[in-house]
Amino acid sequence: MVRATLVGLSTFAMWAPLALLTAFSGDVPPFLLSAIAFAIGTAVGILAQVVFPSFRQRAHVPPAAWLVGIAGLFGYHFLYFTALKNAPAVEANLISYLWPLLIVLGSALMPGERLGWHHILGAIAGLAGTVLIVAKGGSLSFEGQHSVGYLAAAGAAIFWSSYSLLSRRFGAVPTSTVTWFCGATAVLSALCHVLLEPTIWPANSAEWIAVILMGLFPLGAAFFTWDYGVKHGNIQLIGSASYVIPMFSTLLLIIAGRAELSAQLLLACLLITGGATLAAKNMILRSRKPAVETVLD
Repeated sequence: MVRATLVGLSTFAMWAPLALLTAFSGDVPPFLLSAIAFAIGTAVGILAQVVFPSFRQRAHVPPAAWLVGIAGLFGYHFLYFTALKNAPAVEANLISYLWPLLIVLGSALMPGERLGWHHILGAIAGLAGTVLIVAKGGSLSFEGQHSVGYLAAAGAAIFWSSYSLLSRRFGAVPTSTVTWFCGATAVLSALCHVLLEPTIWPANSAEWIAVILMGLFPLGAAFFTWDYGVKHGNIQLIGSASYVIPMFSTLLLIIAGRAELSAQLLLACLLITGGATLAAKNMILRSRKPAVETVLD
């Protein structure tokens, strides 16, 4: 379980640059960006199966698993993009980032899982830190005319947390199947692009590089490590620690000169890292126990 948990946690390193890569991708509309990136992500999965035969595991994939996988990947992104179009980005992002807390709380309903007080407090601390990051010193204002956007953001949070939790019920389904979830998401995103938005391709090589990197990692390899982690790792810890994503994302924006460091951000980092450490309490203590016993002997 420790190995699978670490694989799941490695996803955060790939998701963190998503905001920065999106900023460098220019004016490419969201569904076209999603279609291109998920097509690249599909290619990543196919290549991995060719290069690493062990990754290409043959197993029966029940129809319910296909429904959960495609609805999770495409449904989340469709609702998230809809939220950003119909509500202010600050409030929409904050609502959508309820998904880590929903994963932690929802894990209590999973067979064989034990939800501890430290998981809940860790997730709440992470959410509080995320509020500080997303709000950026401004006030949050939830207004009625943006209700469609708010509902879409809440739906995005529910879709992603449900996908993550339900994936655990299909632990026998190989992670390589995510390849085809990405492929279906690319096709559906392309369809939404044709129906809902204008076509604006990346304008130069720098924008194309940003889009390609997005498809290789945040919208590619990351979904494979996430699938393996939530299926076989400590899902409460992974859920609680997910709040490091907006923190890492903001820090990368600061390094790139697209955001500024502030006392509020430092407090947010403290809350998020403290919450993640609290959620990992059992794993940390378990790793220290053998060393303590050796000293006592």
